[in-house]
Amino acid sequence: MQAAIFIRLALIEARRGGLAWLAPLCIALGVALGVFLAQLAITESRLLQVAVVAALLRLSAVLMLAAQVVSSVRREADERRLELLLALPLGRATQYLGRLAGFVALGVVLAACFALPLLLWSPPAAVLAWAASLALELALVAAAALFFAMSLTQLVPALAATAGLYVLARSISAVQAIASGPLAEHSLAHELGRGTVSALAFLLPTLDRATRTEWLLYGPPDSRTLSVALAGMLIYTALLAMAGLFDFQRRGL
Repeated sequence: MQAAIFIRLALIEARRGGLAWLAPLCIALGVALGVFLAQLAITESRLLQVAVVAALLRLSAVLMLAAQVVSSVRREADERRLELLLALPLGRATQYLGRLAGFVALGVVLAACFALPLLLWSPPAAVLAWAASLALELALVAAAALFFAMSLTQLVPALAATAGLYVLARSISAVQAIASGPLAEHSLAHELGRGTVSALAFLLPTLDRATRTEWLLYGPPDSRTLSVALAGMLIYTALLAMAGLFDFQRRGL
């Protein structure tokens, strides 16, 4: 019941904050871009449309959710609403996890809405797998944004930290492959750098395996590949939630 209240509040705040018109605008721009690309491509127009539109929609959903989470938390702190909530007979764990549940629910709504246009070019099974993966990817982004918004005191650093974590998680496998490539020179500095990259790859979620455009191009992944990708994001989301909850409970607000 308490989680449902926080979910409803998160959805209402997102609607009042402009997300209700910004999300349809991004979807309309994505569809328009797909139609435009169909006029430019000589061959394989469907593949080009899906690749570009899916990447645009995924990035738009991530940026919108991260901005909504961080701005919502900082607005609560600036308007002293956070202190008012803490005065209520609700535990801090209930408030933090309820707030996270609201943002996760918002991410699920965004994932469903942003996946719908892809039905124009891809089969339903592939779009469903992509949407499920995007929903958990947005849940991870929501957990990270909430953690940084609660831990840091300014809007820009919290957004930058969230974006940095996401970009690094998306690109760490490519960085690791470059660091371990045959053209890299063997030196102490290189070995230290490769060790650092490997340590980061161990600590970060492997988002490059999730919400892949190739699922929309060549068919949905097998159940094992999809399960591994979803489980990895779910585990990392839980770790971020526990870290944020620990920090929220120990702080004097």
